[in-house]
Amino acid sequence: MQRGQQAIQNKNIPEAIEWFSKALTETPKDPQVLACLGQALCWLGDRKQGLIHLKQSGQLLLKKAKKSRDIGMSLNLAEQLQHWNDFAGSLEICKQASQINPREVRTYQLLALNYMRLNQKKSALAAGRQAVKLVPDNATLSILLATLEIEDRQFIEAKQRLQKVLQYPLLKPEEKFRTHKELAKTLDKLHEYGEVFQHLHAAGEVSALLPEVKSQDHTMVPKMLNLYKTDFDEQLLKRWADTPFPKDHPAPIFLVGFMRTGTTLTQEVLAAHPKVFVADETDLVVSLVNELKRISGNVDATVPQQLRSLNIEGITHLRSFYWQRARALFGDTIDNRTFLDKTTMNSIDIGLIHTVFPDAKLIFLLRDPRDVCLSCFMQTMTPNPSTVHLLTWEGTARFYALLMDWWQTVKPKLTMPYYELRYEDAIANFEPTFRSVFQFLDLEWSPAAADFHKYAARKLIASPSFSQVAQPLYSSSVARWRNYQDQFDQINAYLQPYLKEYGYL
Repeated sequence: MQRGQQAIQNKNIPEAIEWFSKALTETPKDPQVLACLGQALCWLGDRKQGLIHLKQSGQLLLKKAKKSRDIGMSLNLAEQLQHWNDFAGSLEICKQASQINPREVRTYQLLALNYMRLNQKKSALAAGRQAVKLVPDNATLSILLATLEIEDRQFIEAKQRLQKVLQYPLLKPEEKFRTHKELAKTLDKLHEYGEVFQHLHAAGEVSALLPEVKSQDHTMVPKMLNLYKTDFDEQLLKRWADTPFPKDHPAPIFLVGFMRTGTTLTQEVLAAHPKVFVADETDLVVSLVNELKRISGNVDATVPQQLRSLNIEGITHLRSFYWQRARALFGDTIDNRTFLDKTTMNSIDIGLIHTVFPDAKLIFLLRDPRDVCLSCFMQTMTPNPSTVHLLTWEGTARFYALLMDWWQTVKPKLTMPYYELRYEDAIANFEPTFRSVFQFLDLEWSPAAADFHKYAARKLIASPSFSQVAQPLYSSSVARWRNYQDQFDQINAYLQPYLKEYGYL
């Protein structure tokens, strides 16, 4: 175990797995060993096997907790499962923990989050209410309960609760940020549009104080995109275009765009087809970038420079590496199916994708830029080098324009087939629009596509719009920006080229 932990500190995950595996052979019922091995396997990409070990650890911890009534370690394990998107596994541990010690408030907080992510809204609400009942004046729990009330369309109750939270003394920056964001959403649902932006701007101001925002490199993605516009030239993009790659390294379908453009809706419609498998918001392309850095031997070079240094063996290795990671994540469920890699902001890496997979097909989502910016600014997203640009109104528009300028620059250079799908077409003319998409993918139309929301409601969806795609198609999100026309004077200069280019004027 000590050697495994040392390997973790040295960022040598394969070596850590070797040591933890040896420890497990000696002590197969040790929950700490199981948890360490499970976590390491998940880090390496073998999430399926890793989760098995984590859940085994959870059950052993629960067994110990029955004697001591101390469920803290069990709940820590449940949080680990949440981190790896195994909300069903986390839920099972939390249910059992609540039976062992029904007075532990963290249990109900975790239960509420699990139920919410599994689209079990009534159960989530009940757990959230129990948490607040145990600790009535806790701001974080009150915000969570208000969020659950919004999901259950109890907008008046949510509004009153959030307004009360804003009166709490000594609110932490995170609590202020979440309260203003959730209150903005609530007021929007209540059609009290005049007050929405004051809360969005308040959230934007306090966001600068959040440690997870401070820790991000705000310049990384803008610098990268500006570099890519020049360095991904036609010579690099077309370098492997006519190469006959091995059949066991096929090209996936890539579904990209800007955030809040309808990528999740599209993935769920396509996922309803029996011959399609969707990889939802994975790190497959990020891992590909890291592997490229490793094999190029020049960590300081840019991605285009690293790609230029490779020969055919290097490109073939990257394709093989991609599929090894995919199979580690999803097992044999991906065999004999069209593999759709939907990670919205892989749009940043279109140059890399095209160079490594010139035989791939690409779907790029479009939506009225005004609705995109409004939806992004109103949404609460986990801070990363892309989402930190969505915390202010002008920053949102500027980042949208930057990404779309990259798409407009790289699009004429592509040799891979691509399909620009307009969100508004999908809403207004669902079947004809998606028939065209299936045809582009060389797939027959599937009647199951029309019932996509029924399938979505029964599964985990990684993106923030998981609850929206678990309901029938609705048109209220189209031209939503009109409720806030006066707010667009500040950002219209950023959006005007794309409003004109895509016919939204």
